Amino acid sequence: MPRPKMEPTQKQRELVRSLIAYGFSQDKIAREIGIRSAKTLRKHFRAELDLGELEANATVANTAYKMATSGRHPVMTMFWMKCRAGWKEQRDFQPASGALPPFIVAKEEAA
Repeated sequence: MPRPKMEPTQKQRELVRSLIAYGFSQDKIAREIGIRSAKTLRKHFRAELDLGELEANATVANTAYKMATSGRHPVMTMFWMKCRAGWKEQRDFQPASGALPPFIVAKEEAA
């Protein structure tokens, strides 16, 4: 006897979209919604799998962008510039040569 045909519900579609956005593997999502394989999941939930992660990343990127450009979150501004604009931190002091100047200790005479 063949298995009944899979008919995804709206609730399942929303769950798949959320779980893929959170970073769960397709195998785990398939098990969660009662499907035996990730292949079947991909067959019936292709749009949710493709768009769920993209939408989540876009939402987080939008929040990060607003924080970085608001002027109220300087750490986020620096993070954005390092990740997106190639900024990097450099040490303030760099000696001209590899050799350090001599270190001299003088002993003072007691008065």
